[in-house]
Amino acid sequence: MKKTFLLCFSALALSACASNGNESLRNQTETTVEQQLKDGVTTKAQVKKAFGDPTETSFTDGGKEIWKYRLDNVSADAVSYVPVVNLFGASASGTRKELVVLFDGNVVSKHTMSSSAISQKTGLFNN
Repeated sequence: MKKTFLLCFSALALSACASNGNESLRNQTETTVEQQLKDGVTTKAQVKKAFGDPTETSFTDGGKEIWKYRLDNVSADAVSYVPVVNLFGASASGTRKELVVLFDGNVVSKHTMSSSAISQKTGLFNN
């Protein structure tokens, strides 16, 4: 009985964590990104080698290309484990890392790395 409980609890704990996006950002910080990307020096090929394919691409009105990388890493909040209550909704929180790179031709013009807290709610918890 004890083994079954531990197995179920372990499976629940593992399923409670989720990440979505570009895994290359997982261990990145503003400092590590600054070491890898140099404005006016780093090329598109070097960015792609370091971070892979971008999550999103777009262009400015002036025609400069923008690459965005994002990683959301969330875990279920305690309310999601309450029997009956979790039938009415769920709540998860964690962090979002986002890297935005602006290119001038084939070279990085500007870049920024940010990390912020996020919250995802469903059902009755969604206001």
